[in-house]
Amino acid sequence: MAHDNNSSVHPAGQRSLGLRRGSVSLARQTLAGFRVLLVLTVLLGVIYPVAVFAVGQVGLRWQANGSLLLADGSHADTRSTGAGTDNAVVGSALIGQQFTGDEWFHPRPSAAGDGYDTLASAGSNLGPLNLDLVATIEERRAEVSAADGTVAGDVPPDALTASASGLDPHISPAYAAQQAERVATARGLDQAAVTALVAEHTAGRDLGVLGEPRVNVLELNLALEKMSS
Repeated sequence: MAHDNNSSVHPAGQRSLGLRRGSVSLARQTLAGFRVLLVLTVLLGVIYPVAVFAVGQVGLRWQANGSLLLADGSHADTRSTGAGTDNAVVGSALIGQQFTGDEWFHPRPSAAGDGYDTLASAGSNLGPLNLDLVATIEERRAEVSAADGTVAGDVPPDALTASASGLDPHISPAYAAQQAERVATARGLDQAAVTALVAEHTAGRDLGVLGEPRVNVLELNLALEKMSS
């Protein structure tokens, strides 16, 4: 009778060998996971933020630090904000402010708190068929047309509606131009000069195609104050 010389592994030994191999595989996967975690932490948690901060501070310092404006209309250097002087920081070019009085260009309406409240940024959230919104728009139309001496039907839409954030720093060139006569009269300035100032502060579409032409109200009013002084 022939004998089989091939040795066989006991089932218990096979299970033990499988467990050892599984443990080694799990350890390798865990180690690989920790390596990936370490690399991504250094790359995305250290290198990337530092690189973005460096680029902002070197090439885009004014924009990276809030686009702050001084009273004379110039860009504020955060290392010297003019605090305690007549030329201190008066606001940001990115955040609208409320201006009242005939001598100022007015921003669009705001539903943020009592108006341009940075702690309550929001729109009215009223639908186009909401009767409260319709009544508010008609009330604004009457006020704007009376203040600017404009036919009610010619009042630009942005003079009647609040932005989604309630902090929009811009108005349309049409709304700015409509206010030029009122502002010039209140300040005793030549209307043509005020109109030219509006044109000077009118920005076109980004990259020529994105957005709409716009006028920054804070920058325009600071330039207006400088012209009047």
